[in-house]
Amino acid sequence: MAKKKLNSLSDLGGFVFSTNESEDFSAFAENDQGTLDTKDQYLEAHFSNKGRGGKTVTVIKGFQGTEANLKSLGKLLKTKCGVGGSVKDGEIIIQGNYRDKIIQILQKEGYHTKRVGG
Repeated sequence: MAKKKLNSLSDLGGFVFSTNESEDFSAFAENDQGTLDTKDQYLEAHFSNKGRGGKTVTVIKGFQGTEANLKSLGKLLKTKCGVGGSVKDGEIIIQGNYRDKIIQILQKEGYHTKRVGG
């Protein structure tokens, strides 16, 4: 098993070591900012069929927010399009080529949406 090469200190996963007892590490704590307002979100609607056995899907990328809000947006899109899909790795995957319909739905919800590719 090969060792992973570390290119920077951030590759250590946020590990901080100090011998200074009076040091304040609160600036390094992870903060959950929540979900950005819909008017501040810039989403991209991609069309893809690579790695899916030739099946076409629409992939929504760029959502910034909590996992729960991402899942609820994915559920809304799946319901409005009447198709299946999933939420993985911060992306919403909708089965089929529904880019134009999804862009209209997202714009009605207040998101800034861009059509990307083909």
